[in-house]
Amino acid sequence: MLLTVFWLGGCSSMNSAPTIDKLLVAEPMPVNYKSEIALARLTEVIQRAEVTDEQRAQLFYDRGVIFDSIGLRSLARLDFNRALRLKPTLVDAYNFLGIHYTQMQEFNEAYQQFDSTLELAPNHEFAYLNRGIALYYGDRPGLAQEDLVRFYNRQPSDPYRVIWLYFAEHQLDPEKANQKLAERKQQIDDKVWAKQVLRLYLGEINQSQFLASVTKGVRSNQELTERLCEAYFYLGKYSVARGRYNSAANYYKLALSTNVYEFVEHRYAKLELDLMRASFQQGTLPQPN
Repeated sequence: MLLTVFWLGGCSSMNSAPTIDKLLVAEPMPVNYKSEIALARLTEVIQRAEVTDEQRAQLFYDRGVIFDSIGLRSLARLDFNRALRLKPTLVDAYNFLGIHYTQMQEFNEAYQQFDSTLELAPNHEFAYLNRGIALYYGDRPGLAQEDLVRFYNRQPSDPYRVIWLYFAEHQLDPEKANQKLAERKQQIDDKVWAKQVLRLYLGEINQSQFLASVTKGVRSNQELTERLCEAYFYLGKYSVARGRYNSAANYYKLALSTNVYEFVEHRYAKLELDLMRASFQQGTLPQPN
């Protein structure tokens, strides 16, 4: 496993986090050559093969998923919309479009896409997560909590379900949210790395201890990159909650630098940065150094 260590100096701003001496950085995830080959083959089939509209819709959807996985979101949206024109019952295309509209802060469009997903597939588990996240970022924490509770109840031992539910509940009642977080933490196996995020938020460990946990059990650069994407996003959220906006912005940028486009943490790191910039421009947050 190849690790690069760099030094991050302290910042003079009073909003900065305490100096972190060392941060681990892995190589950004490269585009998988198999994805490139798959894109070429799918494009050839779409252009040349004689297929039914339903088959062509699936081909557009499959190509859209690959475009999405390598960060070509505009091309992905084009293909998802093409797929739905040919097959309006393609559930997962609505779900992907909802995610993309959330990232673009077009929340009403996002809600409509997720509503379409759930009308066609009421038990679509991840549509509840994604709609909950859209509602959370759209400043509807009560509705977000309802969706995220439903998602959490499907698998209470999943720390990521706990984390996103915590974000929504924290907007409603921070003290109660912390109590619930402590209770739900007990259901998570100590061997699961993401439990460290909960421990960080509860004040059981500090940032240095949290960062020290990132490499435990990691066996490859890919695993390290994926874990760092998660770790830096959640450190960004942690820093914002404590008014450390310079640190938060840097953590979000580090999460984005991993190129793990498919991870929910990568998807919303850019949105978090956009929201911070908007708050800076409106004067509701101090300008970062």
